[in-house]
Amino acid sequence: MLDIARLIDHSLLRPDAVEQDIVKLCNEAIKFDFHSVCVHPFYAKTANKILFKTHNKIAVVIGFPLGMTLPQVKIYEAMEAVLNGADELDVVINISNAKSNNWKAVEKEISDIITATPEAVHKIIIETCFLTDEEKKAACRAVINAGAEYIKTSTGFGPAGAVIKDVKLIKSVTKGKIGIKAAGGIKTLSEVKAFIEAGASRIGTSSSVEIMKEAQQ
Repeated sequence: MLDIARLIDHSLLRPDAVEQDIVKLCNEAIKFDFHSVCVHPFYAKTANKILFKTHNKIAVVIGFPLGMTLPQVKIYEAMEAVLNGADELDVVINISNAKSNNWKAVEKEISDIITATPEAVHKIIIETCFLTDEEKKAACRAVINAGAEYIKTSTGFGPAGAVIKDVKLIKSVTKGKIGIKAAGGIKTLSEVKAFIEAGASRIGTSSSVEIMKEAQQ
């Protein structure tokens, strides 16, 4: 039987979240045995205090949600996140470079972040809603060439989130060379199963508890 909980990054990225919310998130991750919590850099230390003796991982977003901070700022943010307890980094690419067909710059930024934080798992957010299919393919190649472990579909802050056809497209390009994380707007158990069937190996959602309660019925 598929262990759905271990595929979920239990996410709380609302800008109005407070420390109590993060504590609740972490306790839910322990209770339901989610793979990780996904939080802003500001809350990496809070999550680490709760989860450091568990096998639940801490994922921290970098350059979130627009990806338009300077490369050296992203590198510093990534390094600080790891120092504060992050096991995984969900990094937003520079969408402008992608739309400008400047894939060398996209690849270099990702590679430089990975070089600076080799101990972390890197999930690279390509924000599919802004890209054409050809740009999505090029983004996949850049992420693979840079050496990241996962391609992530979306921040959840764009005009659209994860879409099944995008996951299938990413899978067709990557051919198992890299993991796929579907995130953004995934709210039900049936949606989780559909994304996994399409090729996702990780799910990012803020509806994790509701999904697990549905799975336990």
